[in-house]
Amino acid sequence: MVLLAGLQEKVEGPDAIRVPGVNPLIAEADARYARRQEGRVGAVANPREIGLAVADYDTASRAPDSAEARWKLARALYFQGAYTGLEGDARLAIFEKARRTGENAIRILERRAARKGVSTFEGRPPSEVAAVLASDPDAAPTFFWAAVAWGEWALLSGKVQAARTGAAEKIRDYASTVISLDPEFEDGGGYRILGRLHHQAPRIPILTPWVSREKALSNLRLAVGVNERNFVNRHFLAEALADDGAADRAEAIRIEEKVVADAPSPGHLVEELAIQLEARKNLEKWKK
Repeated sequence: MVLLAGLQEKVEGPDAIRVPGVNPLIAEADARYARRQEGRVGAVANPREIGLAVADYDTASRAPDSAEARWKLARALYFQGAYTGLEGDARLAIFEKARRTGENAIRILERRAARKGVSTFEGRPPSEVAAVLASDPDAAPTFFWAAVAWGEWALLSGKVQAARTGAAEKIRDYASTVISLDPEFEDGGGYRILGRLHHQAPRIPILTPWVSREKALSNLRLAVGVNERNFVNRHFLAEALADDGAADRAEAIRIEEKVVADAPSPGHLVEELAIQLEARKNLEKWKK
């Protein structure tokens, strides 16, 4: 397709990683993604605009070296799977595609890193991967949305089954890479994912012996520290706290009450309305 051909690489500075230039299809998809709230019914999004955004990002991702098209496709697929009312196999298929898309984006980052002498990220600590990719603008969003996709896929596939496939380790390492790249990315998103993982993943000898309630709470508190207004940061912290004793349950109730009382932001209206619905359900259960 003409729009996918002839893209010029952007290079800034002698040590910068080369990334493709502007793709008009991505700009068009971005505009549709920005309209994902239109036509919603409560916390359920109208599938039209997000479906069109997914289609445009999908087409843009035919460009072989565009990590941006792929991480944005994974982000749009997450919204489509989480907020348009899909259920069962249809929802699982969306997150499976998001998971594959995120992995493809990471392979592109590996090819870019190869120019700096790093042939693979496999077996390397997240801090080392982050150091190699420090100048790559696609790095933090790629690892973040890949981790989100793996997390949603794991929840739908079954936590134990997902642990057996190595999903928990991938989510842990990808979230840790985001933290090393930019601890404030997506309002503390790396901490949020890592904390949620430690809260949700089963602790299984040999497979996931590293799962820790203490790390769940410490990472979620770090996420809240980055942005205490973020609904998801607070909601995930409340759910982790609620699993323990009376004192923690009381704090969890206070947190969810504030989440319910706050006004959702216009830019994340569907997402935050959905969190408020979950918070209300939690309060009904926890106050019994």
